[in-house]
Amino acid sequence: MTETNTTTSTFQDLAAGTYSLDPSHTEVGFVARHAMVTKVRGYLRDLEGTIEVAENFTDSKVSATMRTASVDTGSADRDGHLKSADFFDVEQFPEITFVAKGVQDVDGGNFDLVGDLTIKGVTKEVTLQATYDGTAQDPFGNVRAGFTAVTTVDREDWGLTWNAGLETGGVLVSKKITLNMEISAIKA
Repeated sequence: MTETNTTTSTFQDLAAGTYSLDPSHTEVGFVARHAMVTKVRGYLRDLEGTIEVAENFTDSKVSATMRTASVDTGSADRDGHLKSADFFDVEQFPEITFVAKGVQDVDGGNFDLVGDLTIKGVTKEVTLQATYDGTAQDPFGNVRAGFTAVTTVDREDWGLTWNAGLETGGVLVSKKITLNMEISAIKA
């Protein structure tokens, strides 16, 4: 069972400055339908990024890089297929990047983060529905900020078109993919 944050923080306690993603406490994941009946989850484990929090939060900037060879779905065979030219083609396209172009529609701690997502050399604009989850000082003296973000994309927009038809109708892998992010970032 997943714990859900039912309260939303406001940006009053979020200090301006540079925050670096903490890879060991940040999760970038995706969910796809498999055989039209179940969901398969995967993660990009090797990542880095920064959040530049501006005095005016809507002027903040975000950039992140995820290495495609770090894909992890819990199945070595499936991971190998995702790393192949059928999907991520890790030899030719070792990274997925996201660069925010703007923060919009701020309401309490909720906001839309609009940016360019680049996969396999194709860049498309996406809008992440994001939430600021608050800040805390950890036992090591670090100030941490937490964020959650989600969006749904059509993988074929980035050239991820491999599929297989099912005898019962439909396809093996859904076109629509949900991207989920749980971000922990440490203030410099």
